[in-house]
Amino acid sequence: MEAYLAFDATGRVVAWNPAAARGLAEAESSTIAAARVVEALGVKMCWPVTELWLIDHDRQLLTCAARHTQPGRRLRDFAVNTLEPGAALPGRVCTSGTAHWIPDLSTDPGSPRSRAAARIGLRVAVGVPLCTSRHILGALCVYGDRVEDPEDTLLGLLSGLAAQIGQYVERRRAEELAIELARTKDEFLSMVTHEIRNPLSAITGTAALLEDELDDLTRDEQLHYLRTITRNAERLTVMAEDLLDLARLESGHLAINPAGTDLCTIIRQALQGTPTDDKNLTVTVRLPEHLELHADPHRLRQVADNLLSNAVKYTPAGGTVTVSATTDDTGQKIIWTVTDNGIGIPAAERPRRFYRASSALERRIPGTGLGLVIARTIIECHHGTIVLADHEGPGTTFVVELPTLRGRSVSST
Repeated sequence: MEAYLAFDATGRVVAWNPAAARGLAEAESSTIAAARVVEALGVKMCWPVTELWLIDHDRQLLTCAARHTQPGRRLRDFAVNTLEPGAALPGRVCTSGTAHWIPDLSTDPGSPRSRAAARIGLRVAVGVPLCTSRHILGALCVYGDRVEDPEDTLLGLLSGLAAQIGQYVERRRAEELAIELARTKDEFLSMVTHEIRNPLSAITGTAALLEDELDDLTRDEQLHYLRTITRNAERLTVMAEDLLDLARLESGHLAINPAGTDLCTIIRQALQGTPTDDKNLTVTVRLPEHLELHADPHRLRQVADNLLSNAVKYTPAGGTVTVSATTDDTGQKIIWTVTDNGIGIPAAERPRRFYRASSALERRIPGTGLGLVIARTIIECHHGTIVLADHEGPGTTFVVELPTLRGRSVSST
């Protein structure tokens, strides 16, 4: 442990040991490295509690990656493992991106965690951000059992330690992301190849049957086979357009051509083009006469088609789909929702649904899984947001928010 810190003859920390960088790099995982550093800091500096918090962007929470506690000290309700952004000392540090020193937690106003800390005898608290040149990754926090005023030397040492940890975490995440991207790319290519092969096989098989048996088929049978070819050709066209849009998206060249647009007209047109009769679905529509905004009507139709086709695809026969749109109280924001009572999406998978991936769910349902990736980009280009609403049980609700003509206007890209 001592390799992480340099101490003087009295045992006081005097520097962040450069050897720590090697120790971090050699650790089997970021979790093990974090635990080692936190333990070293807590033991050698006699901090009763030492914590390392990291920002979890997917869950929009802070998570405690490592915590060291002096033997025999009971933390009770102080020992939480997640915090909301901005909450308690770790949240304040991550939100502000600056160090915080609380001389006496018992006098810290408005923080339930500070009161919990005071009840177990903790007084001083110091938090420094884990920063890189581009991001705030989390916070390193230490807690003592006596009141102490700010000390620049200690703040500098903790900040240096946090900077080293931040660089390590960013590098480790980049390595893990590269591995994950390579795996995802292989899975994605395999999935797309499979999805393209299916309609191609249907087209070639049906065309061969028509060629061999044309004279023996009735007109209705001929029309049936021709419609099969047309339906699968249209499916291939959609896949090709999605792949082209993905290429434009990743190169930053997804074209947006904004104009005065009525969202209700776009949604109604998309509803007319979405077949639901074969599954006997009940479709409920709650729309005003008009909802005007400055947007690209072609791109918003893409989003509407995707959300509606997803709702129909994932809803069992006899199910319900509900589409609604309205403005908020200010009149500056449109809130558009698409809800189904289908199989739903597990909470852990929801953040990944808007990024290119191949989940077990996607492999059960035909399609490339690109629709939501493209929809997210289109909505963000219009200065809007698209999220999956949080709720338990079956079904899914997508919520899109877009600025009205009174709100912010979209820019061409």
